Amino acid sequence: MECVDRGLDPMRARLVVADPERSHTTICLAVSPALKALGVKNRCRVFDIPERIDYVMARPRMRRYMEVSASIYALYLKRVSAQDVHVYSIDECFIDATPYLRLYHTDARSFARALMGDVRRETSIPATAGIGTNLFLAKVALDVCAKHAPDGIGQLDEASFKRDIWFHRPITDIWGIGPGIARRLEKYGARDLAGVAALREETLYREFGVNAEFLIDHAWGQEPCTIAEIQSYVPEGRSMTNGQVLPSDYSFDEARMVLREMIDASVLELVESHQVADRISLFIGYARDKSIPRDTETFEGGHGARPLNGYGGEHTGGMRSLGQKTNSRRILVKNFLALFDETTRQDTPIRRINIGISGLAPEDSVPLTLFDNAEDVAKERRMQEAIAGIRGKFGKNAMLKGTSLQEKATARERNNQIGGHRA
Repeated sequence: MECVDRGLDPMRARLVVADPERSHTTICLAVSPALKALGVKNRCRVFDIPERIDYVMARPRMRRYMEVSASIYALYLKRVSAQDVHVYSIDECFIDATPYLRLYHTDARSFARALMGDVRRETSIPATAGIGTNLFLAKVALDVCAKHAPDGIGQLDEASFKRDIWFHRPITDIWGIGPGIARRLEKYGARDLAGVAALREETLYREFGVNAEFLIDHAWGQEPCTIAEIQSYVPEGRSMTNGQVLPSDYSFDEARMVLREMIDASVLELVESHQVADRISLFIGYARDKSIPRDTETFEGGHGARPLNGYGGEHTGGMRSLGQKTNSRRILVKNFLALFDETTRQDTPIRRINIGISGLAPEDSVPLTLFDNAEDVAKERRMQEAIAGIRGKFGKNAMLKGTSLQEKATARERNNQIGGHRA
C-alpha cells in the first residue's frame, strides 16, 4: 500500500515500513519483495538492513491499511458469501471455493486469478494465493509455494505436499511451528515435516501433550477443521487483553502508573461494550540482567535471526477472582493494584505489562446484590459513560487523568496508535 500511494511499483521498489522516529532497533513491519531479493529478512530490525542498500522508509499507517483491507474483503464478497470466508489477519483470509467452481464453471487456479485480478484492478496491490484441499495445505501453499510461483499462486494436495513440503527447511516456514516448537522437535532429530512424520506418536504426545495432534495431522498434510466449523464455533469463555512493551526500563512506581492507565482503558472498553467480568490476570516482564551473558545461539526461521532464549528476562504475575461480575473501575483498580503489589519485584527494572480480564458476560445478565450500593454503582456508571462519550466524540486524548501527563506515562501515545503502531 505504501508503494502504491507513492506511485512506486510494489514488486520493484525498495521500501520498508518502519517508524523513522523510533530507534534503529525498531522492527520493520513489512519489507518489499525487491529488498527481500537482496537478503533483507521480513520483520527484521532497521539496523539489520545493510548500509550499502538504498531504500525508502515509510511510517506505518494502520488506519489506512485497515481501510484497504476492508475494501479488498468487500471485493471478495462480490464473488463469494461471507459464510465461506474466514478473515485470518489484516492481509490474509481463507475462502472455501468449493461451491463456486461449479457456479462459475471454472477451476481453482482460474478462480484465484479472478480474485487476484479484482484486487489488482481496484487497489493496484499485487496479491498471492494458496490453493489446497484443506485449510492447512492452502496456508502452506501460500506461505511456501506462492512466493516462488511465476503467477503468485501456490497449489498443494496430499501427494504434492509430500513431494514439495515434507523435506522443506527451515521447518519454521510451516504454519504453526515457531522457534520454540522447532527446537523441541530438533531434540528428537526432526528438522522437517518428514522427520516429524517419522517420530513415534507417543514421543510427540509426551513432549507436546494434546498439541501433538496438530503436529501429527500437519506432518501428513491433514487438517480436519473447516471454515464452516470456524464460523459456527462458540467459545466457552470470553476475555479481553491489553499489553505493551515499555520503551525503556521502568521502576516499580512508574510501571504501577502505567498499569493504572491500562486498567482505565480496559474499564472504558467494558463499559462501552456493556460487559462485566469476574477474573483478572497480570503479567509483568522484567528487563534482562545485562551482567548475565545472553545465549548467542540463534534460530533462522525466515523472519530474521532470533535468540533461542528470547529477548526478555524473568516474569511474575498471577490471576485473581473478583468474587462477582463487574465493570466497576473502583473494584478492578483495587484488585489489579493489589495483585501487582503482591507479586511484582520492586528492585528489578520492568519492560513489559500485560493484563487480562476474563469471564465476560453481558452487563444486563448480572443483577445488583444486597452488598451493592445502587446509588454509588449508578454514579460511577454515569461517570464512565460520560468519559467514554467525550472520548468517542473528540478522541481518546480529549480527557485524561493528570498522571498521563507525566514523562513515563504511555496512554497519550498509545491512544494515537492501532495495535501498538501509528494509526
